[in-house]
Order: sequence, then structure tokens, then C-alpha cells
Amino acid sequence: MAGGARRCRLSGPAAFETVFRNGLRRDGEYVQLISVKAAHACGRTGFVIGRKALPRAVDRNRVRRMLRGALRQAQPAIAGQDVVVRLKRGAPRTEFRQIVAEAVRLLATLGTQRPAV
Repeated sequence: MAGGARRCRLSGPAAFETVFRNGLRRDGEYVQLISVKAAHACGRTGFVIGRKALPRAVDRNRVRRMLRGALRQAQPAIAGQDVVVRLKRGAPRTEFRQIVAEAVRLLATLGTQRPAV
């Protein structure tokens, strides 16, 4: 299972750059979702959670874990796509669930809107 999960992880600056350059963007208040048709068999996911948005590493890691859980549940919608989840702005710890709820809402739009390629 761990090997499969690692294979479906977006890694390396070139992979992120491709998604940022060619991806379709969906914006929310806290989260920006960028997706592009996957170059590999399984859709890969990556996160961009900057230090300016959440200064404490413990908070960045908690949000990342929560977002991974949301992505796991949205797996059928993101299959075949490379997705970057970017935190646009910071939030207090009490609003972390709102960040994840917004990400889930944006992920649900992936299945309905396909970019024209």
C-alpha cells in the first residue's frame, strides 16, 4: 500500500511546474485547486502549503493530513488527473475543518468539469 501511495504522489519541481503552467484552476476562499490530465496511470496529488500561510510546521502538517484524507475519499473524481492543492491564505486552527470542507467542495467539481484538451 505504501508503495502505491508513493507512486501517486506529485513530486519534483518539474511535475509541479507542469500542473501550474497547464492546469485548470478552481478557487475558493482558502484553497486553490489546480488540475491537469495525468501523465501517469494513476492521478497524482501534491500540496503547496507555504510558511507565510501557516507559520507553524505542526499546523501545515495537520492541514496536509486532513487534506490527504479528503483526497482519499474523492479518489474516483481525481483518477486520471494530476492535482495540486494550494493553500491561498492562512487560517486559525479553529477553521482547519472549513479549509478541508472547501477542498472537498472543489474536488467534487473535478468530476463534472473536464478541461478541453
